[in-house]
Amino acid sequence: MKTLLIYPEFPSTFWSYEKILELVNRKVLLPPLGLITVAAILPQTWEFKLVDRNITAVTQAEWDWAELVILSGMIVQKSDFIAQIQEAKRRGKLVAVGGPYPTSVPHEIETAGADFMILDEGEITLPMFVEAIERGETSGVFRTAEKPSVTLTPIPRYDLLELDAYDSMSVQFSRGCPFQCEFCDIIVLYGRKPRTKTPEQLLKELDYLYELGWRRSIFMVDDNFIGNKRNVKLLLKALKIWQAEHQYPFRFNTEASIDLADDAELMELMVECNFDAVFLGIETPDTSSLEMTKKYQNNRSPLLEAVDKIIRAGLRPMAGFILGFDGEKPGAGTRIIDFVEQSAIPTALFSMLQALPNTALWTRLEKEGRLINPKKFDINQTTLINFVPTRPVEEIAQEYIETFWQLYDPERYLERTYRCFLKLGAPKCHPPGKFPSLVDLKALAIVIWRQGLKRKTRWKFWLYLFSIIKHNPAVWDHYLTLCAHNEHFLEYRQIVRTEIEQQLAEYQAQKAQLPTKIPA
Repeated sequence: MKTLLIYPEFPSTFWSYEKILELVNRKVLLPPLGLITVAAILPQTWEFKLVDRNITAVTQAEWDWAELVILSGMIVQKSDFIAQIQEAKRRGKLVAVGGPYPTSVPHEIETAGADFMILDEGEITLPMFVEAIERGETSGVFRTAEKPSVTLTPIPRYDLLELDAYDSMSVQFSRGCPFQCEFCDIIVLYGRKPRTKTPEQLLKELDYLYELGWRRSIFMVDDNFIGNKRNVKLLLKALKIWQAEHQYPFRFNTEASIDLADDAELMELMVECNFDAVFLGIETPDTSSLEMTKKYQNNRSPLLEAVDKIIRAGLRPMAGFILGFDGEKPGAGTRIIDFVEQSAIPTALFSMLQALPNTALWTRLEKEGRLINPKKFDINQTTLINFVPTRPVEEIAQEYIETFWQLYDPERYLERTYRCFLKLGAPKCHPPGKFPSLVDLKALAIVIWRQGLKRKTRWKFWLYLFSIIKHNPAVWDHYLTLCAHNEHFLEYRQIVRTEIEQQLAEYQAQKAQLPTKIPA
């Protein structure tokens, strides 16, 4: 079976990092791990070609070659996802789809014309699909309520990727999260019992990447890397040895809950394995909002202290923040800015709350009659809130725009990045040095020109850089990379302003037709 795997295009997002990727001559931040895992689960007698539409379009030759087209993706990719289904059907191809978006909203995909819907987790539903294909069936829906053991998951087909196009690689150790945040769809898709691979299994994946020549960053895509602390420590103890034996070819980063700060051993192991950054779902410094959204784990200890512990352990924090929780008081955006500045978190992902299908939040708002157009939803930083909140949408939107604008003011960003790196714990492993490539030198020259010569912040750029070299020299290159990141955010904050203001105007024009129910 000649199988064409298509990964739909992303719109511009907080994480798309176009300006940064341009500097280092790469196209995309991360590869489609789900699709290359699908390719590994399907019969290896089949032939595969993969097209990541974030890199290149599908060619006529690839369309002609394909007997079966498989797509996978997330809700944020919905526009191109549907367009590619329709294009494949226009060409008379058999189309199968799977992944988080089809699993969450199967009716949209069915309407678009997909023949097969391979929903939920592929370790169970892909074999069901293969059996149907072998019986000669030309359509079907395959679902399961069972959560498979990820110890059964084969090594993803990394060989199908155009490796040079990606800035980082992806691996997965676990699925699921033990917490119950009301707005999160991860626990709906993958459950609240974290399932992990074995350390040996994950090391084999790293062996394969190493054999393919990969020597850059790896993102551990687990939704909560520390959901099963016992198993993750077993992995890290084995990974520490593997990294030393291979002279630390990879840098890692991942996502974790804030209770990481409570486990000094775990943080130390991560740093010894060459983890250098971690994304934290902080959401808001308002304890009442955290209680409302059932993110109880963030109220167990002071958030500022937790972030400080993580930084001093040697892990640069990235963090997610949200506006629009029920009962939220005016000025929530200002309180988020104050928290980000006090905690010295360089990268703060900021969004308006979105009710995602099948989440506890979606179910509650649907019962309360508060969803705005339940058939239309998205999850992006340029999307207006999709339900009736407890304070005016206009107030939330204006606060959101202003907060995003201030967070990525060049001077603010530079100052808090400097304060973060000044106290960032030094690395505990030391990869052999390598001479920078021409691409790296060109990127460095552009950053120095823009931030060290052209902008009004140029004096602070040099003052802070030399201070980092003097006081925390082991992290100076990491610091300079983070300085470069604001090249993306400076442009993206204007995109946020433009698109939110446009959506707000549309919302106000349609306001009379929208739900008006607000809880007491």
